[in-house]
Amino acid sequence: MAAASAAQSRKTETYTDTKRRDDVRGVNIAAARAVADAVRTSLGPRGMDKMISSGDQAQEVIITNDGATILSRMSLLQPAARMLAELSRSQDAAAGDGTTTVVVLAGSLLRRAQTLLSAGAHPTAAADSLHRLATRAVEILHSMAIPIELSDRDSLVKSASTALNSKVVSQYSSLLSPLAVDAALSVVDPAHPEILDLRDIRVMKKLGGTVDDTELIHGLIFDKKASHSAGGPTRIENAKIAVIQFQVSPPKTDIEQSVIVSDYAQMDRILREERNYILGMVKKIKASGCNVLLIQKSILRDAVTDLSLHYLAKAKILVVKDVERDEIEFITKTLNCLPIANIEHFRQDKLGHAGLVEEVSVGDTKIVKITGIKDMGRTATMLVRGSNQLVIDEAERSLHDALCVIRCLVNKRFLIAGGGAPEIEMSMQLAAWAKELQGMESYCIKEFAEALQVIPYTLAENAGLNPITIVTELRNRHAKGEKNAGINVRKGQITNILEENVVQPLLVSTSAITLACECVRMILKIDDIVTVR
Repeated sequence: MAAASAAQSRKTETYTDTKRRDDVRGVNIAAARAVADAVRTSLGPRGMDKMISSGDQAQEVIITNDGATILSRMSLLQPAARMLAELSRSQDAAAGDGTTTVVVLAGSLLRRAQTLLSAGAHPTAAADSLHRLATRAVEILHSMAIPIELSDRDSLVKSASTALNSKVVSQYSSLLSPLAVDAALSVVDPAHPEILDLRDIRVMKKLGGTVDDTELIHGLIFDKKASHSAGGPTRIENAKIAVIQFQVSPPKTDIEQSVIVSDYAQMDRILREERNYILGMVKKIKASGCNVLLIQKSILRDAVTDLSLHYLAKAKILVVKDVERDEIEFITKTLNCLPIANIEHFRQDKLGHAGLVEEVSVGDTKIVKITGIKDMGRTATMLVRGSNQLVIDEAERSLHDALCVIRCLVNKRFLIAGGGAPEIEMSMQLAAWAKELQGMESYCIKEFAEALQVIPYTLAENAGLNPITIVTELRNRHAKGEKNAGINVRKGQITNILEENVVQPLLVSTSAITLACECVRMILKIDDIVTVR
């Protein structure tokens, strides 16, 4: 009888060792949280900057507080930590702004998830609750959103300024924001008003001056001077511009080989033929009426020779050589012309027309500027200036973020308050919703709702304010129904953040919460790491 009961107990009582799964999950969460903590201090307008130094021979140095840039430069080995770097890159691709916010949110959600797992919650239950929370949070954000029109330039400038206020170049936000808005609106096609392609906006960097000297060019600029080695012109009015992809130089054999000429008469004949060949090409170019030549860089042979430059200068044709292959599409779209691949196809209908092409001095170098373009394509060019390379690089990254913010508003025309207002509102509404639910789901959503308060807490902390006092006051104001109450870091108090013009696109907030929840769910569902050799 005793033997039978012992056999029965062996069948019902089984022990499963889950320690390894818990250890793997714990390591993943700890690694991901370490990454989030590293960038947390750079959140908000008063966030700190990071100096990133590469360990190679070049010793490249970058000063930035852009989350995507910091994480892309980090050398991360742990897979879960790399997932947070990719999360930041995803936010950069989807919205362009909020790259630090999404990582800090994910870190806070993981901390709450660890608390839930320690209390005995199953990872799947926590992951499913996160999915429901993300859906509900997006609905709450939509209820707070304010619709705008692209004709409302002031609102666009305000949202671009908010994106720039947390950057190294924040003191120039009043200058850069209108430039970014004007550049973005100039490339939006009325036939497709919901599409803004940032590849149509070219940002060129030039050392010298200050960021105040940054300007929007209604035309084209080339980061090189005109070729006047043979005394060619440097200023052409009523320009007829050709973009050529062939070489104005003597032909070469198709295969690598040497031709030995020992007779002087033959040598003279070769040189004479070369001159006639180039002269024939220049005459065809001149006959079409072309007086500005943009020559694509060649990898096969010299695109132009001293002899061809001499003949082009005699024909009063301004030459810009070594135009990069990947710039040809942008140039032809701007000039509203066609690239010419062969001298036989050189016709007047393939030329672009501009009022003025001239060589101008910028700092200690010269650039070629094309203005007054006839039937100009929907493109824009921005010339960024700065006192050193670090400032110029950061100004370019900041402009990219501002342009991405405007792209978000073109795609989804809603604005939302900044300053931690949406996060507190989501946190309070989700906590109230959790009380209506039952069981483990209610407990999980309540925990995760509190995790969203990390954004206002960090904003206050980075601004040197008392985070507990500020967040408590913020919760109190939202409980009274002030949906747009947020942290004003300039005044160090809670104000109606819309009146302070601190606004951001709805897409930035919805993308951040959705991507952060998705990443945390993925990390929670990993229970083992398998290394394949």
